[in-house]
Amino acid sequence: MSDPRDTDEDGKASRPRFDLDERTARFGEAVISFARKLPANAVTDPLTRQLVRAGTSVGSNYCEADEAGSGKEFRYRISVCKREAKESKHWLRMIAVAVPTSKEEARTLWREAQERNLIFGAIHRSRKARSNTAQDP
Repeated sequence: MSDPRDTDEDGKASRPRFDLDERTARFGEAVISFARKLPANAVTDPLTRQLVRAGTSVGSNYCEADEAGSGKEFRYRISVCKREAKESKHWLRMIAVAVPTSKEEARTLWREAQERNLIFGAIHRSRKARSNTAQDP
């Protein structure tokens, strides 16, 4: 893997570079690993399915946004990323109640989902503001 830092003109590391494609993929992978550790029963099965669906959907929708053919499509896909990250937080909270021994790992994933929710929210607002400005005379 390449160095995750941008470099300035002198070749010195300046600030972390954020590869959202990689971050969303890693989040999905972490959700899958977490889900595999959960006990299977009538309560956890539907919660786990919902979490895996939402947690892995963040990355797939980001890939779609990255390949969007228009600004409108990009904003829509980013909004879906934000919603799926928020939904992941909900399912993690429910799983923490259903399986108290998973609470710490669920909390760590919840924080990661929260970061993605904030990132995608900022991207969506930024793009929306940019498109509104472009429409002004």
